[in-house]
Amino acid sequence: MKYCAFLRGVNVKGTNMKMAEVCQVFKDAGMENVISILASGNIVFSSDKKTDELKVILEKAMSEHFNYEAFLFIKNEKETELFWTENPFEKKDDFHTYAFVGNENIENTLMKEFENSIKTENEKAEIVSNQFYWQVPKGNTLDSTFGKILGKKSLKDQFTSRNINTFEKILKKF
Repeated sequence: MKYCAFLRGVNVKGTNMKMAEVCQVFKDAGMENVISILASGNIVFSSDKKTDELKVILEKAMSEHFNYEAFLFIKNEKETELFWTENPFEKKDDFHTYAFVGNENIENTLMKEFENSIKTENEKAEIVSNQFYWQVPKGNTLDSTFGKILGKKSLKDQFTSRNINTFEKILKKF
């Protein structure tokens, strides 16, 4: 089966890694047809193992190789495609749209955080098919109150986010 692993915290805050090296760690852990998409930690690969088993194997391999606490979220091809096809927001040149990949029910935690945050003008969030989407004016991603929760230590093992355009690039590699 084909999967995409979404790594959290790659190439930010001093955790720098080359995607070729990450791909090699995946190969050494038994994954096949391994390729990376962008430098933000999106790894497409094949395996006969189940998602839960892959998460344990790959987090351990990444943590040991790069000497950091690795968090990654694995979705199969169909699940990954849903992030692109279920996007509720219209594409706008002056906005970023993000989809959040994470643990079960993380969308509800994120929505609660969003509802309790101070919004910038036209900032929106929606849950579609148990997936959390956020649209924010360009230039406001890290300045918005909600944007600041993305780095909360208490949530670091719960989710990662990607610009919606990243999913289109990933799907082309499947």
